[in-house]
Amino acid sequence: MRAGGDVVFREPPDGAPTDAGEAPNAAGLYPGDTGLLPEVARRALVQLLSGPSLEQRRHPRLWPVLLQHETVIRSRLADLFLELILDPDRGIAFSRQADTGELETPILLRRSPLTFIDSVLLLYLRQVLVEAELRGQPALVDRDELAEQLRLYESADNTDRAGFEKRINNAIEKAKKNSLLSALKGNADRFEVSASLKLIFGPEEVEQLTAIYSAMAAEPGREDAQ
Repeated sequence: MRAGGDVVFREPPDGAPTDAGEAPNAAGLYPGDTGLLPEVARRALVQLLSGPSLEQRRHPRLWPVLLQHETVIRSRLADLFLELILDPDRGIAFSRQADTGELETPILLRRSPLTFIDSVLLLYLRQVLVEAELRGQPALVDRDELAEQLRLYESADNTDRAGFEKRINNAIEKAKKNSLLSALKGNADRFEVSASLKLIFGPEEVEQLTAIYSAMAAEPGREDAQ
């Protein structure tokens, strides 16, 4: 595992397999269309491919469509060596690279490396999410709170304070761009943490990264400039 990990984005698929449960769209949705899925099901599939997730609360129109067409959508993803992760209790679904064992397969996913600060932020957001779920409350955070947490990882001898603050801001903006943070209406500096983070960032990764970063935080000369 890379120390910082990766954020994964999905590229749209080319073509789609046939499925006995789906009838072709005779008229097509546009000139030359040979797709089999209805428009709303295609939109659900695209949301899964573009990521990071499809959520019942954030995508109320697409969620029932996903459940209705789950079998064929799983088939479309499998043709791309991807798998559908679906948690109906939490109302969350996302796609990820399938575990194909010894079979070498092309990688569809486009990866964007996470910096050290990005990863620290995601760890903290996941912790906030878990604690909020235990209380039965929304996972809400303020920009100032996030910045304060990330400053704990700034080296004591850092002479580029402005540069570190810029990295903090970039990490928060990246989380927003990838829909892991959603700004509340009327308050651009207060966010809700996406419930998908708990599934995307697994327990094993959390344990490993937490141990690494806790050790780094205790070192006066730790590296924080990534």
